[in-house]
Amino acid sequence: MKNILIIGAGKSSSFLIKYLLEKSDKENLRILIGDISTENADKIINKHKNAKSVVLDIFNTKQRQELIKKTDLVISMLPARFHIEVAKDCILFSKHMVTASYISEEIKALDTAAKDKNLVFMNEVGLDPGIDHMSAMQILDKIRNKGAKILLFESFCGGLVAPESDNNLWNYKFTWNPRNVVLAGQGGAAMFIQEGTYKYIPYHKLFRRTEFLNISDSGKFEAYANRDSLKYRSVYGLDNIPTMYRGTIRKVGFSRAWNIFVQLGMTDDSYTIEDSENMSYRDFVNLFLAYSPSDSVELKLRSYLKIDQDDVMWEKLIELDIFNSKKQIGLKNATPAQMLQKILQDSWTLQEEDKDMIVMQHLFGYEIDGKKHQIESSLTVIGENQTYTAMAKTVGLPVGIAALKILKGEIKTPGVQLPITKEIYEPILKELENYGIKFTEKQVPYLGYNPNHVFG
Repeated sequence: MKNILIIGAGKSSSFLIKYLLEKSDKENLRILIGDISTENADKIINKHKNAKSVVLDIFNTKQRQELIKKTDLVISMLPARFHIEVAKDCILFSKHMVTASYISEEIKALDTAAKDKNLVFMNEVGLDPGIDHMSAMQILDKIRNKGAKILLFESFCGGLVAPESDNNLWNYKFTWNPRNVVLAGQGGAAMFIQEGTYKYIPYHKLFRRTEFLNISDSGKFEAYANRDSLKYRSVYGLDNIPTMYRGTIRKVGFSRAWNIFVQLGMTDDSYTIEDSENMSYRDFVNLFLAYSPSDSVELKLRSYLKIDQDDVMWEKLIELDIFNSKKQIGLKNATPAQMLQKILQDSWTLQEEDKDMIVMQHLFGYEIDGKKHQIESSLTVIGENQTYTAMAKTVGLPVGIAALKILKGEIKTPGVQLPITKEIYEPILKELENYGIKFTEKQVPYLGYNPNHVFG
């Protein structure tokens, strides 16, 4: 019997647990799920004979090590900052490990130790990062095998609300960690390369420099640049590529409206607000506006940001009830970003009947025999309900598939790694197709980065 320990049973774990349970009889699996609360895990396990849950405090070293010692492979679904302690225990007790998170410098430093013990430490194998890596590398390898020169690679991904549940003016609801949404783009300028020219977008300009996308069967979207599009050049073997851009997808109009919060300073997480717990939503807005003995908060905001009262931007703010003087923030020593998150959660929390949606698109430009070509590869996944979301599906399924293939010896290259080799991406992508996670690929005219070819 092969033992799998899943640490963390949050929203992204439902499909992962379901997948392993479905495979458990055939593959002779025993699944243990540890979390600070077992409620979510117990609901998904539903008394399945091959799984059980246990209350686990990740900071309880003795308990954590006892569980890791008894397993064959650990799947950490914890927040990324907590993976390192689990990873050190996996080295100590010679256990394989899988995560959906970006590889941190601390995890990367364990590469030699993992190789010495012949352990697979698979990271970035969920969604953004994960499926994006695998689907991109599959096509990049195909293009390279033709002897082509790769000119352009753009990759976009977004967690959105499904069309049937899209019922607010922002065309957006929280489908993953709200805090990450509020803080998106902070921590440095967005960096990418266009037609051989390096480009940088500072945070205060990020949401006004967007790209427009048409995605097969899903419509028109916009995307803002991810913080660092360049760090994967060497990983993907694209060191000399003239254009490389990675971005986050939203419905058209979201970024322009979100920019209001950025310009006001509401997304700042670097300081706390005095007496924040007793402030109303209206008080919060007024914090960032000049004093006036006569003008209302609404008038001051419209004047400051030059928003007309018949502008849809104004309607979006009204819809959030952000000027309400009765609703309390109720958070002690909160940062502006935390206060904004509290307000947004009133309007953007998915309701029980709501469905989420994952949208992804890759663009590949290449030259072969003097002719330029472009491939457009797109993916849309709609969630089933609030337990089995599209986000949980696209994060959890590739994690589960990778874990099982490691246990079966089908993925065996040791060390700290990403799923970018054919040994890994090909079987995972093939199995994902059985679950409706399949890219639509088509040849389109080569346009380069700028369709008008006005470079600068």
